[in-house]
Amino acid sequence: MKTNKFGTVYFIGIGGIGMSALARYYQHQRAQVSGYDKTQSPLTLQMEAEGMRIHYTEDVEQIPAAVKAKQEDSLVIYTPAIPADHQELVYLQQQGHRLYKRSEVLGLITQQLHTIGVAGTHGKTSTSTMLAHLLTDGKVDTAAFLGGISVNYQSNLLLPEGTDEVKCVVEADEFDRSFHRLFPDEAIITSAGADHLDIYGTHEALLEAFSIYIDRLPENGRLVIHESIRSLADHRPDLKVIDYSLDRGAVHAQNVHVANGCFVFDYVADDLRIAGLILKVAGFHNVENMLAAITIALQNGVTPDQVKHGVESFSGVKRRFEYIVQQEQAVYIDDYAHHPEEIEAAIRSVRALFPERPLTVLFQPHLFSRTKDFMAEFAEALSKADKVYLLDIYPAREQPIEGVTSAAIKKMMKNCDCAILKKADCVPQIILDQPSLLMSLGAGDIDRLVLPIKAIFENELAK
Repeated sequence: MKTNKFGTVYFIGIGGIGMSALARYYQHQRAQVSGYDKTQSPLTLQMEAEGMRIHYTEDVEQIPAAVKAKQEDSLVIYTPAIPADHQELVYLQQQGHRLYKRSEVLGLITQQLHTIGVAGTHGKTSTSTMLAHLLTDGKVDTAAFLGGISVNYQSNLLLPEGTDEVKCVVEADEFDRSFHRLFPDEAIITSAGADHLDIYGTHEALLEAFSIYIDRLPENGRLVIHESIRSLADHRPDLKVIDYSLDRGAVHAQNVHVANGCFVFDYVADDLRIAGLILKVAGFHNVENMLAAITIALQNGVTPDQVKHGVESFSGVKRRFEYIVQQEQAVYIDDYAHHPEEIEAAIRSVRALFPERPLTVLFQPHLFSRTKDFMAEFAEALSKADKVYLLDIYPAREQPIEGVTSAAIKKMMKNCDCAILKKADCVPQIILDQPSLLMSLGAGDIDRLVLPIKAIFENELAK
């Protein structure tokens, strides 16, 4: 398949963060891009403003005529997050159309470039965005398909200038084994904790999937992998493996401390130290992510001085420890954390930044299956806050599971003030409680509350 020769490209699930990057890529290739998504969002509105036609109800009549007619220059891409009984998906399958998964197309596009795949059950979006910025800021011609909106570039897609030395950074997603369709020349693996057990069944099966991903690397390829899961690469003695973590491994950080709201640290490798790096995006976990990004950037021609500038100029990723309100009397941070380990890391980091302030967390669990698998772990992580507002579970593609509720999490929590809220009740409750430090966490539609909450801090609570 010649991936850049299509006149019409249609997306089923166009508003997903990975799908939207592909949509923008084909829009740049001057294709007529359109698609379906379940709900309108700031991202889909922006894509409509960029010239894409998007509808929000399942409607076969909205499928372009060129697609229905199976014209050779038409392409249909879908996300596995779309239900199997989706009307448009079923129609196209019944008509005998060839449908491509997002990961399949991404693999075909990036196969033509020197690709750096960033994988991990958590940390991959931040790390891939950090790496894309370090390379771009270091004057390396860079393409990137990201799983979040880079604040520096206000996009999840970076396009290269077109030289012969393009480096392509790709977020390698383990969901639905999507990363097995990529062909990385180099790779980062940030973590491989138990997750997506609705797909894999067991943690062992997930670890095996990461081993298969490692096998996608060419002979003598480079792998930067978290020190805790270094053994996943033991079956590939030919690889150039560099392990890292916050405080141990071939690459680690030293002199980590908070200064003026930033995390300051030294990058330490076997033969190199870069001292006094200033990371404005807070979090011990982000320091660790940056270690991996720096390691690959250095291997691709970025100098230590350029690294220092790139780290300090990195502005973060939307919904990754993002400061929404930063006032003297109140701070509001939004984060995508939806796994217990991510929640614990976010709370630990915000405690380091604001040790004197009581912390209120607004959390929306994501998926019934994940909540069932980690209910005790969610309760333990959330109990590290002073006050918690729990929303109902965001189901996404799933049906409810009996006994799996936010109330069940609350029953397992200790030493914490917790309330179960509907989304409509959040703003009134925040006005009533007037928290001085608030963090919203979750991967569902909790992001729809960010602007209303921001408004009350800037208006009602600022009076």
